[in-house]
Amino acid sequence: MLTEERFARIIALVDRKGSATVAEMMREIEASESTIRRDLETLDKTGQLIKVRGGAISKKGSYSTRDDEVVLRQQRNVDAKESIAKYAASLIESHDFVYIDAGTTTEKMLKYINNHEAVYVTNAVSHAMKLASIGCTVFILGGEFKYATEAIVGEEAIASLSKYNFTKGFFGTNGITVKNGFTTPEIKEALIKRQAMASCKQCYVLADHSKFGEISSVSFGGVDEATIITDKTDDNLKRTYKNLVEVVQ
Repeated sequence: MLTEERFARIIALVDRKGSATVAEMMREIEASESTIRRDLETLDKTGQLIKVRGGAISKKGSYSTRDDEVVLRQQRNVDAKESIAKYAASLIESHDFVYIDAGTTTEKMLKYINNHEAVYVTNAVSHAMKLASIGCTVFILGGEFKYATEAIVGEEAIASLSKYNFTKGFFGTNGITVKNGFTTPEIKEALIKRQAMASCKQCYVLADHSKFGEISSVSFGGVDEATIITDKTDDNLKRTYKNLVEVVQ
């Protein structure tokens, strides 16, 4: 098989699935491991895919256009989310005025928050209840309640956010790519995230490894607008995403 044909088949496989392992490529293309790894090095350097440990991620990403309900998302990548959340909570200092976005990873931060002198604002009803229960000063945005993510959204919430100036904000995301940035499936929630990020001095996006290469319908920020806290990475991802912090589990 000619090299260019092999390249084309690798790219087609990775784009079709969103990501693929070296073993999958070996089976699909009937090439040796050393050949596949050399090809991935070349394709990564030429910008046609993103090489990661054990395989590759598509630059096109895989698309999602709707949010799963909270109960389903809470069951995914639990250990990774715990590590990310614990690290994120440790960043909060006594003088901080903090925004905490709705989401299953940001929710896990709450049990690790031990700084009761900071002031908190959130658009998640459950987050507000938990923060209040541990003695924190917390404000919740007003507006439309979105059942799938248990978040407050809409024009009233955006108006509330516009008057705040946060020192730090912690956000969830459904997907991350270089081209599309941070994305989420629903426009009302994206608008809340965008306004909140604009109101923060320092933004942190909490994202386990499964979010890289994923794309949802609406972008709410570029990858250079926040520090990304994740559970596992490699040299290729570190090269691609400059503001990346890896949390060791």
